[in-house]
Amino acid sequence: MNWSEMQPLLTQGTIDTLYMVLWSTVVSVIGGLPLGILLVLTDKGGLLQNVAVNKVIGVIVNIGRSLPFIILLIALIPFTTLVVGTFIGPSAMIVPLAIGAIPFFARLVETAIREVDHGLVEAVQAMGGGVPTVVFKALLPQSLPSLISAVTTTVIVLVGYSAMAGAVGGEGLGSKAVTYGYQRFETEFMLVTVVVLIAIVTVVQLIGDGAIRLLARRGRTAS
Repeated sequence: MNWSEMQPLLTQGTIDTLYMVLWSTVVSVIGGLPLGILLVLTDKGGLLQNVAVNKVIGVIVNIGRSLPFIILLIALIPFTTLVVGTFIGPSAMIVPLAIGAIPFFARLVETAIREVDHGLVEAVQAMGGGVPTVVFKALLPQSLPSLISAVTTTVIVLVGYSAMAGAVGGEGLGSKAVTYGYQRFETEFMLVTVVVLIAIVTVVQLIGDGAIRLLARRGRTAS
């Protein structure tokens, strides 16, 4: 297979991969952020201490994190079909990708928020701030660099997940690698696909690191 034959396949595969990763990241952040916050707030000594709720959320998150993605992908076929109308294609893959990443991101959010100085939380409470004020004025702003790092890590994980999704009709670079690189023994195509995936991950990491450095510079300037 020459480059002129590879290019349209790689272009479409890259577009499909970015589409799946982008939207599954959005859904993962929307679903995982409140879960991570609740894990902290409902824990012992938390602002909304509720051991029962905390354990239920913790169990759900742990189960979600422990399932291998390929098994989760197959198990969710009926649900994906119900939501999207099909279990094949980039749009369908957003469902299992997001469900697989939400618990992963939630734990990263929990870790990031726990790093915030408790003294700052007490100071906000002393000034009459309620739970929403503590969350939006103290916990989230102070943990923002760690949260950006969590999003970056989640995106990179989703790139890997999307490649696996390609093995079961998810399209994207994973599908192209299996169809042309593996089944048709096009070794060069397989290698190029791997290089493209590495490039995507590298760019994502550079963007995440750049955003964190920018926040750090702004913090030093403000202080």
